[in-house]
Amino acid sequence: MYLTGIADEAGAGIDAQILATRELGWKSIEMRAVEVPGFQKANLHDIPEAAFEIVVGKLQEAGVGVCCFGSTIMNWAKTVATPFEVTLAEVERAIPRMQRLGTKLIRIMSFKPADDADAIPPQVFERVHEVTRRFLDAGLQPVHENCMNHGGMSWRHALELLERVPGLKWVFDTANPIFNADRSRPKPWPRQDPWEFWTKVRDVTAHIHVKDATWNPAKNDADYHWPGEGDGRVRDILRDALSRGFNGGISIEPHLAVVFHDASVQSSAEAQYSSYVEYGRRLERLVRELQAGQQGGR
Repeated sequence: MYLTGIADEAGAGIDAQILATRELGWKSIEMRAVEVPGFQKANLHDIPEAAFEIVVGKLQEAGVGVCCFGSTIMNWAKTVATPFEVTLAEVERAIPRMQRLGTKLIRIMSFKPADDADAIPPQVFERVHEVTRRFLDAGLQPVHENCMNHGGMSWRHALELLERVPGLKWVFDTANPIFNADRSRPKPWPRQDPWEFWTKVRDVTAHIHVKDATWNPAKNDADYHWPGEGDGRVRDILRDALSRGFNGGISIEPHLAVVFHDASVQSSAEAQYSSYVEYGRRLERLVRELQAGQQGGR
């Protein structure tokens, strides 16, 4: 088991992301969006080649690896109406960059569902299968996140997707069930249960995203909290994962100072950086506490 984080929540620039990672004493970043001088911020698989080379050089100089690509492949900003050529181009850009960095995991999704959808269309299975095949053929492991996508509509949809796409594994996000409807149940759909979802996918989970939240009916959205202080069952899920010998990455995605899919949530660069580092330290303390509890119980 190792700790890491989606470091664009510490700062858009590669220097801030590396600095936060090193301040925490961590060895790797889960790289999502990144910015280098002279180039616009974009996902690691979308930045120009010259920008990518700068990122590679800075990572190598700092001795920091990239454990996972937090890609935009088939994410909530795309639907099945998006031409598949867009997805395939992202895949073909990501593969050589992952190989260059020695990265084995890549986060993917399964397109945003229609507002009234409660089933996964055949086209989604076909596309996720093809994307998964291409990564596996390259010796890389795609992991699907439970988010605002077809596979994240419920744990039942997740298992259906996993069954239909051999070789696909999961990245479980502790807080996403709090704001996602359980579309496997009768309407009006209740929101999902993080613990229930975890227990159904834990055997195929290769990576964990830690964020924590409570549902705020007044704004019809989630409020985000320090790890273990919301309703994401972070403590229970990590305790269970550790007790079962989980040996993948536990990656912070705080959402306290910035929300990747909500441009209205902003803060100063200093607040963003310090919040990320504090979140990492709090997760470290929580993990140490859980590990000590397990050792004391033996």
